Amino acid sequence: MGRKKRAGKGRADRGAKAVLAAVLLIYMGLIIFTVWGNTALMLHEIEIESSRLPEAFSGFRIAHISDLHNAEFGDGNEKLLDLLGRAEPDIIVITGDLVDRRHADTENALRFVEKAAALAPTYYVSGNHEAARGDYDELREKIEDAGAFVLDDGRTVIERDGEEILLLGLMDPDFAVKGDFFGEASAMVKAKLGELMNGEDKYTVLLSHRPELFLSYVSCGVDLAFCGHAHGGQFRFPFVGGLYAPGQGFFPEYDSGLYTDGSTSMAVSRGLGNSVIPFRFNNRPEIILAVLSRK
Repeated sequence: MGRKKRAGKGRADRGAKAVLAAVLLIYMGLIIFTVWGNTALMLHEIEIESSRLPEAFSGFRIAHISDLHNAEFGDGNEKLLDLLGRAEPDIIVITGDLVDRRHADTENALRFVEKAAALAPTYYVSGNHEAARGDYDELREKIEDAGAFVLDDGRTVIERDGEEILLLGLMDPDFAVKGDFFGEASAMVKAKLGELMNGEDKYTVLLSHRPELFLSYVSCGVDLAFCGHAHGGQFRFPFVGGLYAPGQGFFPEYDSGLYTDGSTSMAVSRGLGNSVIPFRFNNRPEIILAVLSRK
């Protein structure tokens, strides 16, 4: 009887150790996967079709960077810049949170802008983290000195083979209003877009940090918007998507990828860096490469 008890106890001990080992392996695997997923840059290519696109811009390549938050991918962001260069963009657009309000050092971000601008014409708009800093006027000047065109509440026309598209940019709403409890951010954005578009019927590309204002972009007749801010929902789960995004709350509607309503499309970047939550899960940092196509 004693031998049977010891044998039974031995099998139970071995079973417990096997379970513990399996749990530890799963735990270690999740840690490795999470660390890898926070540094493994990817290029996410999407095709944007529109019958309104001028023929000369069919095949036009726009690389979209968002939410760098002063992060560094390789020494001097060499990995990020290498991937950006291999995308062969016609222009590069940066949709805010280039820097982080919690970190005073902006040199990583500014060096990145300088090197990006050497690859292709680079256009930038501010995000909420720029709005939360007290030095944005100085920072904006440095971004311009680094070679980027700042389009905060501004516009420019891009010409190709005698045809044109309109490129607009919105300064982040946090510079003027905090939150959108009564639709004040939406009303402000609509008013600004009305002024910037000025009744023109050109194919219009918008740079804006905020994807939650998508319906405002739709109502103003924007053809294509590039946005960030959502960080892909920070933690992404199969069949569910992102868990939480600022400005949208839990299970955000606009967290990653391409959204279409009528003739308006919006590309939302999962971004590159992190901020309040220092890591992301199942949510690799990305560059979006949008290739325009005439339908």
